[in-house]
Amino acid sequence: MPERDLPLKDYDHLPVGSLTTRIRSLGVEDLTTLLDYEKAHGNRFQVVRVMESRLSSLRNGAQPSGGDPSGRQRCRRAGRARGRVQGLRGDLRPAGQPAVARRPDQPRPTPQLTVRARGRGP
Repeated sequence: MPERDLPLKDYDHLPVGSLTTRIRSLGVEDLTTLLDYEKAHGNRFQVVRVMESRLSSLRNGAQPSGGDPSGRQRCRRAGRARGRVQGLRGDLRPAGQPAVARRPDQPRPTPQLTVRARGRGP
């Protein structure tokens, strides 16, 4: 079967992560076609395993997700999505607090001093 007859456009050029989400919109017949093509051409273990798992779910009553198999998504306002994340630190400790609590019997770390050369600069 030529690639142009597959249910997903440019199937051979899609990254694995994209495939796992795009196949959720396919029905049993389309997914079986895609699985047969994968086994005959790339036979990538991870892709075959995900497709077989999804096919089993569909045969046990799951429904296609109704998403767009081409992977096109609606545009979101980039500023809104970025604004929530921007400025967050990886942890929730207050600024200046050590990542690991210090035991009372341990000495405090000495402050770092910056040495400037004399006679240079303003």
